[in-house]
Amino acid sequence: MTTAKTAEDLFRYLDELGIAHKTKTHPPVFTVAESVSLRDEIPGGHTKNLFVKDKKDNFFLLTVEENASVDLKTVHTIIGAASKVSFGKPEKLMEYLGVVPGSVTAFGAINDTGKNVTFVLDKDLMEHDIINGHPLSNDATTSIGRDDLIRFMEATGHTPLVLKVSG
Repeated sequence: MTTAKTAEDLFRYLDELGIAHKTKTHPPVFTVAESVSLRDEIPGGHTKNLFVKDKKDNFFLLTVEENASVDLKTVHTIIGAASKVSFGKPEKLMEYLGVVPGSVTAFGAINDTGKNVTFVLDKDLMEHDIINGHPLSNDATTSIGRDDLIRFMEATGHTPLVLKVSG
């Protein structure tokens, strides 16, 4: 098993891809509620991430706008899961995305070298020009352009699905 990439690895990768990014460090935040105080300092769409799996052990990362609600009883019909979804275990989160609960991020695609996770970006979130996510740890927020986020994910071998998954 390879060691999970760090925020520094992520920034170096973005630089290599020629993708502009800006990161602000802050005290660790574990919930959307805790991160609200940063809103005035960091413009753009702020994210909430749901790491879920279906009964056939297909894993998905749903990245939505922080205040969006996702109906876990029906979202499987939108994302193409084999069954209703439930939350993935922290061990799988670490194994596939290299992050712990509270630090979940679409940037985790850099660690999913086995392509075990399908990434889903909510259509409403993608209306923002700038998307904000944790750079693999929850003590910073990285801002990246919407199209650059997709370019980054494609460079990691993932084609994110842009679907309306929030209510």
